[in-house]
Amino acid sequence: MNKYLLPISLFVLFSCIEPQKKTPGIAAEQNSSFLIPFEKADTLNPVLEKGNGSFVCPILNKSIPWENKDVFNPAAIVRNDTLFLLYRAEDTIGKFAGTSRIGIAWSLDGEHFTKHKEPVLYPQKDQNYKWEWEGGCEDPRIIETEDGSYIMTYTAYDGKLARLLVAKSKDLYHWEKFGSVFNDSSNKKYIDHWSKSGAIIGKMNQGKIIATKINDRYWMYWGDTDIFLASSDDLIHWSPVEKDGKLLTVFGPRKGKFDSDLVEPGPPAMITNKGILLIYNCRNVPSKGDTTLVEGTYAPSQILLDPADPTKVLSRMDSYFMKPEKPYEVSGQVNQVCFAEGLVYYKNAWRLFYGTADSKIAMAVKK
Repeated sequence: MNKYLLPISLFVLFSCIEPQKKTPGIAAEQNSSFLIPFEKADTLNPVLEKGNGSFVCPILNKSIPWENKDVFNPAAIVRNDTLFLLYRAEDTIGKFAGTSRIGIAWSLDGEHFTKHKEPVLYPQKDQNYKWEWEGGCEDPRIIETEDGSYIMTYTAYDGKLARLLVAKSKDLYHWEKFGSVFNDSSNKKYIDHWSKSGAIIGKMNQGKIIATKINDRYWMYWGDTDIFLASSDDLIHWSPVEKDGKLLTVFGPRKGKFDSDLVEPGPPAMITNKGILLIYNCRNVPSKGDTTLVEGTYAPSQILLDPADPTKVLSRMDSYFMKPEKPYEVSGQVNQVCFAEGLVYYKNAWRLFYGTADSKIAMAVKK
């Protein structure tokens, strides 16, 4: 991830409607578009921190403390009435600020989490070794499929280049890796293109976000400078959308605003009755952006896109909806970061999970 704000006073509520009925817990105002406000769970945060767990790294062939440096940037999913976080964890061994692996934690109340002792997705001596070692596996996004399995997009970092990879699981603990999301597209020209952060479009179905086709294709927002688009017929093999032989930018940074330097997808995007809602992350540079924010501030915002044409922007928030303020958000491996990646509807509330200063994990709630 390129490294990464308290709810602002916006009198707007988000509406997400299934055919012929409201999704539970969502206010249905005719003029609503965005999912706000979120309130930070200050009495609970951070909900996840670094740990002392160890496992035998299959590459180093020895036991290592795989999450003793930082944990951050979590995906979130609900399975069998249990809330799971799949999060990025770093050790202190890897030469690129530590090697990253994906760990898993679970909760039965949406507030308190228990970690699994070992990571569930990590570099191995497999077909992805050349891409994943020794920077590791970073920044997962997860979405459920119609058949009840799970698709994870994640970043592989070899120390020079970030690549967007994909894996699939039936239980969240055992993952089959499929390599680059762009393996079969455009003569493979995007396999070695810097690529990160794949947020697949889905729709709420019985309280879960399920990957959903638009015009007989699945769609995914990706990128960490501008935001691009790709399509697929199987959620594994993706083709970037191009214009005149180059990547088509769906939307990008805005001069004079909080998102002046870069934009990057957050959790899976959702088809709503107002459009496709995407929570995205932003970085600010005061010299060309918001002069009230510190240099390098990461803060999430939201945008609405057209379900009939996922490249078309319908509306976009004028500001962020939370920003770094707490000590664990302001200071850490990377300072001034709130980076949203996990969103679920659980225990009668929307729960947004975000990385703080690339060091810890926190939660914000909308009831």
